[in-house]
Amino acid sequence: MNKKMVLFTLGKLLKVEAGLLLLPLLVSLIYQEKVTTSYAFVSIFVFLVGFLLCRKTPKNRNIYAKEGFFIVGVSWCLLSLFGALPFVLTGEIPSFTNAFFETVSGFTTTGSSILSTLEGMSHASLFWRSFTHWVGGMGILVFTVAFIPLASGRTMHILKAEMPGPVIGKLVSKVRVTARILYVIYGALTVLQIVLLIIGGMPVFDSMLNSFATAGTGGFSVTDAGIAGYNSAYIDGVITVFMILFGINFNLIYFFIIGKIIPVLKSEELRGYLTTIAVATILITVNIASQYPSYLKAFRYAVFQVASIITTTGFATADYDLWPMFSQVILLSLMFIGACAGSTGGGIKVSRIMMLSKHALQELKRILHSRTVTTLNFEGEAIAPKTISNIHSYLVLYLLVFASSLLIISLENVDFHTTFSAVATCINNVGPGFNGVGPTHNFGFLSNLSKWTLSFAMLAGRLEIFPILILFSKSFWRS
Repeated sequence: MNKKMVLFTLGKLLKVEAGLLLLPLLVSLIYQEKVTTSYAFVSIFVFLVGFLLCRKTPKNRNIYAKEGFFIVGVSWCLLSLFGALPFVLTGEIPSFTNAFFETVSGFTTTGSSILSTLEGMSHASLFWRSFTHWVGGMGILVFTVAFIPLASGRTMHILKAEMPGPVIGKLVSKVRVTARILYVIYGALTVLQIVLLIIGGMPVFDSMLNSFATAGTGGFSVTDAGIAGYNSAYIDGVITVFMILFGINFNLIYFFIIGKIIPVLKSEELRGYLTTIAVATILITVNIASQYPSYLKAFRYAVFQVASIITTTGFATADYDLWPMFSQVILLSLMFIGACAGSTGGGIKVSRIMMLSKHALQELKRILHSRTVTTLNFEGEAIAPKTISNIHSYLVLYLLVFASSLLIISLENVDFHTTFSAVATCINNVGPGFNGVGPTHNFGFLSNLSKWTLSFAMLAGRLEIFPILILFSKSFWRS
């Protein structure tokens, strides 16, 4: 392993985080809050640590797959550890375990919270809490690759390890330009949503933070009442549309912007994603219609919750714990499906589900017609056996992490619905679960052991298992 280049890159990332911490510092100055000193201290401290790690540029500046996985796994842990410090120093989340859980939930765009109320929190901390969603949505390493030179021609390994989905490709020949294009699209859509929310009467500060949470498909609320507190069909509609948009593969959004409509229309994953949203919305609307004055209102709440769950955003405008079990099971299923590969959403991903379904049908045909020779295609191209093998490996490790986490959380001795959904919502980076961790509750009642376990599950889910679990492999450290 190129240890010097690894430390150099980690140092660069910490310096980036130090720079990002200046934004909540600016917010505290604007609102004249007492937390300014805390944010200034943490920013300086993180910058100094980063400076010490990257003060010398290594002679060997190559990053290979091994270094890429290591950098991604370790950097997300470090960013969360340092990112939790402002909450502790300001006293707004005095327990480091709670602060770490909240920060991991922010960076991984999960949105699960230990806070029972947001009243009394400084604007700076509310900003930092939601801004971690925006940073983590596209990936802080993607941001670093896009705007800060790492002096390596092999940074594609970093993008592959951090970007969600079974396949990651370049939009243009240079990785750095690809990353920059992605972030420009990401930023432009975020600004557009902010403007539309302001037009709808939402305060500027709230519009910014809710847009950060939507773009990163995170779901941290600005107020205790959440999105439901604005009581606006227009605001619900804007956020619903943008949640769905941010759940789409950014490659397709780029193609649409530059006028290449055919690849967008031919995308199997996009059709599967939108069809799933449509079918789930119709089924839930019919199922919950008796609880609302009209089908139109039932549709409003159904489509918002469906979009929020499948994109793993985690916003809520209704207490779906009160919905019929049929609707709850649909929402629980959507947690696992997740959004498209190459989006800011979590979950297993629509593309994986579709490829595995096709592979299962192919195996069924082979059993019935042993002499039949078929080719497995997805998005107009043959699926390489290695891709299917990687998906199977991913699912096995996913289930291993899920089962292990479930076993530990069961020590809390709460009901199964709460226990199961707590793990499901964290590993899939959704946010709220059901019952005790539902949309009107939080994760604060859990023990420290459970919070650290779920923090690990959030990191593993966001980084899609491999970059985190590989750190525990003996062969990884020996070779």
